[in-house]
Order: sequence, then C-alpha cells, then structure tokens
Amino acid sequence: MKSFIETIKEKIANNIQVNNIEIIDNTHLHKRHKSFNKSKIHLKIIIKSESLKSLSKIESHKKIIDLLKEEIETKIHSLEIKIN
Repeated sequence: MKSFIETIKEKIANNIQVNNIEIIDNTHLHKRHKSFNKSKIHLKIIIKSESLKSLSKIESHKKIIDLLKEEIETKIHSLEIKIN
C-alpha cells in the first residue's frame, strides 16, 4: 500500500511536468501548537519544474493547491511549496 506522501507525489507528477519532487513531513515540528490536530499533517513540497517556474509564484502555487484540494480539506493542515 502506498503512503500518503507517495500518493501526493504521483498525483503531482501525473498532472504537472516535473523533473523532481521532494516531500517532507514536518508534522513533528508543530506538535506543540495550540491548533495541532494529529489527524492532519504539515508538508513541505519542493518541486523542480520548468513549467511551474515559467508561471508566477502565485499561479504555480495555485496550480498545486487546486490539484491537492481534496487532500488539503481532509488530511493536510499546512502546505509549504517551493518551486525550483
């Protein structure tokens, strides 16, 4: 069975032309926050993609957020995106 992170990687790679995707689970850094919810995770996504890099930062981030809309509503509490 694929991990949630592997599923996210596949979803991005299947919908956006990418050279590399790295996803880091930073949930452990937020455990002491007042609004911490153990059923949701904090992710940092680093994507190397010429197609995303050709867009503005807002447009590229919106594309990723739209793609992961369902996951953001159900399993992702925080999402940091870096486009290289």
